Amino acid sequence: MRMNSKGQVTIPAALRAKHHLHEGDELEVVEDGTALRIRRAHGSETHGQRLVREMRGRATTPMSTEELMELLRGD
Repeated sequence: MRMNSKGQVTIPAALRAKHHLHEGDELEVVEDGTALRIRRAHGSETHGQRLVREMRGRATTPMSTEELMELLRGD
């Protein structure tokens, strides 16, 4: 892994997938003795939480929740 002139590094795709890291996730770099550790920032939103926040209030259907559930479940 190589650091660029802006101090940025790329986390390999396999590690991003394994640790469920997505674009926009907040990470922090902390010193641990003589090593550096990258970890998810405390209190940061997860990918799912960001998706829900961004989608909230975007529905344009005139159907009620009950009507949608009946349609989706096939009841």
